[in-house]
Amino acid sequence: MHIVLVHGAGGTPTTWSELVPLLGDRAHTLVTNPMSSLTDDVAHTLGVVESIGGPVLLVGHSYGGAVITNVGRSEQVKGLVYVAAFAPDEGESVNGIVERYPPAEVSKYMRRGPNGEWKSEHTDEYWDEIGWDVPVDQRHIWDSESRQSDNRIFSEATGEPAWRTKKAWYLVAAEDKTLPPGIQRDMAARAGAITSEVPGSHFTPRVRPADVLTVIDRALDAL
Repeated sequence: MHIVLVHGAGGTPTTWSELVPLLGDRAHTLVTNPMSSLTDDVAHTLGVVESIGGPVLLVGHSYGGAVITNVGRSEQVKGLVYVAAFAPDEGESVNGIVERYPPAEVSKYMRRGPNGEWKSEHTDEYWDEIGWDVPVDQRHIWDSESRQSDNRIFSEATGEPAWRTKKAWYLVAAEDKTLPPGIQRDMAARAGAITSEVPGSHFTPRVRPADVLTVIDRALDAL
């Protein structure tokens, strides 16, 4: 089964740079989405899935969970792995989910561009509070590759969620200050996902890659 890795908002394939060496001979593809809208990102990722021509396990981090929730309707997709990720229900947006809860600590570092696009301001304070467990020598890579995210990736509504009909796994980041763990647990329970937890920040694929691999392998074995 082919693994397709989908990054979150502002992300690039660098999201998975610590995981990829651990994948060994497991077939995998990294998606780099335009982040121009949820619709565009779903279409782009679906194109990647269809080009593979065989069964797929989708893995999404953060906003990437909203993407795989929609792409997962494809018959090629056999399962979903959410890594500290959004798992919206039909008609929900990312914004709609977070607005039901108190603001996360990361909100103080979010900045809007002239056209409403979003980007986080990665100051020393940001890293100390939000990504304290990301090694200092890796932070500049994240900063240099981080891109702005159009507001439509957060505001567009999800269609019928794939987790209603596909088996799902969820890895909760228990100290997450970007997507609070309480929200993660609520979404995982609603999706009926097989859930596990690890300590650490929202940068789970970078700081806990072995734990992410464990969940992926569990999903591959089950499927």
